[in-house]
Amino acid sequence: MAEPELVDVVVVGLGVGGEEVAGKLAEAGLSVVGIERDLVGGECPYWGCIPSKMMIRAANALAEARRVDGLAGTAQVRPDWAPVARRIREEATDTWDDRAAVDRFVGRGGRFVRGSGRLDGPGRVRVGEQVFQARHGIVLGTGTRPSIPPLDGLADTPYWTNRQAIEVEELPASLLVLGAGAIGLELAQVFARFGVAVTVLEASDRVLAVEEPEASEVAAAALRADGVEIRTGVRAERVDHDGGRFTVRAPGGAEFTGDRLLVVTGRRAHLDELGLDTVGVAADQRYLPVDDRLRAAAGIWAVGDLTGEGAFTHVAMYQAAIVVADLLDHVRHTEAGPDASGTASAVGGAVGALGAASGGTGPAGVSGGVPRADYRALPRVTFTDPEVGAVGLTERQARDRGLNVQVGVSPLESSTRGWIHRGDGLIKLVADADRGVLVGATSVGPAGGEVLSGLAVAVHAAVPISQLRHMIYAYPTFHRAVEEALRALR
Repeated sequence: MAEPELVDVVVVGLGVGGEEVAGKLAEAGLSVVGIERDLVGGECPYWGCIPSKMMIRAANALAEARRVDGLAGTAQVRPDWAPVARRIREEATDTWDDRAAVDRFVGRGGRFVRGSGRLDGPGRVRVGEQVFQARHGIVLGTGTRPSIPPLDGLADTPYWTNRQAIEVEELPASLLVLGAGAIGLELAQVFARFGVAVTVLEASDRVLAVEEPEASEVAAAALRADGVEIRTGVRAERVDHDGGRFTVRAPGGAEFTGDRLLVVTGRRAHLDELGLDTVGVAADQRYLPVDDRLRAAAGIWAVGDLTGEGAFTHVAMYQAAIVVADLLDHVRHTEAGPDASGTASAVGGAVGALGAASGGTGPAGVSGGVPRADYRALPRVTFTDPEVGAVGLTERQARDRGLNVQVGVSPLESSTRGWIHRGDGLIKLVADADRGVLVGATSVGPAGGEVLSGLAVAVHAAVPISQLRHMIYAYPTFHRAVEEALRALR
């Protein structure tokens, strides 16, 4: 057995959150080993947020050009996927090469190891034949992978996940999309706008089932207007592939065919691969439970999608800041100086790094303290056209919690800008009448994600509704519809 090498911190998984934690701790003067088996940066820069938004930007440009008729004359549009695929390869992913990201991490003082890290007892991580002993902590940031349903025949077919959809260089003539969540709808609309015949199959009774029903209706109507066939209430039973086309079979004899099949039915963490049993943590869970400082067990932190607090880059970055602060605070309280053995880095610089990294006051303006994770105002955006932005609780979630709920809904066209834009959308507010504050909000429209920002502040800061009603809302803007939704609260 290899003799463990003593280091300060080991970060297993360098996705968005893990890379941020590892880089910040290395900059603070700790000896940090970062372990990644795939690409440094994770899903977001290579197969998620960034390349998908490049696709969406291109598809929206086509849609805008088609709207010229009736507004400003006539226009002819000829879709071409080649520049989109080229931009993803060259500008976003370096043809799925993470050399620049690895160099960035090493340049911050970290040590990079390519491989699959696994816990090997308290404070230890094994990567192949290498074993590292962490003096101060281990951070897990291994993310999630697509959750593939156990459908008969599916495993034997060349189905797509989001990765193949992002990497595609030649579009199919037709596409079946299994799953109508955010990823499924975004990609379905993109491909449809580039001329692909798209059919979306969803087991629930509506698309975007985790969002407000009103938002689901607008999103479904928008995709249908782009030519997408949406079939809800369809529970696939079997998938076949004849070498050329896919067939999805549903109860009652229903069949759906397409050249390609995109499976986007959720994601899950693979805890069984992490060796959690060696530190007394159960691995038979969908996600890894953590406390409000992102601690999963003594000396172990977790960050990002692995924690089940929302598969969003902004959540991973938010959590990373807390983990960095908590780990440095731990170092400050437990380390008086450099390691006497000389096998780990001096941490003298890290002792005072907590204050330095946060302007001397600690994160979130808490002097000398570490903030606690707070997801009450977690924002999320589905980047369809129109966008669906939401923060906090939905109406149903609020009622399930026993709150005295008030709801206000305003169509986007109630604002002059919405009427001018001829854009479908709405603002929906969910209030706790007893406290007089918003606990949730949804913003659907051409700039739904941007309009959401003010609503997120209102939910996060528990701004009294009486104050929101007496604000001045700029005219003519989409967010003027917020004012009307406040009036409609009842």
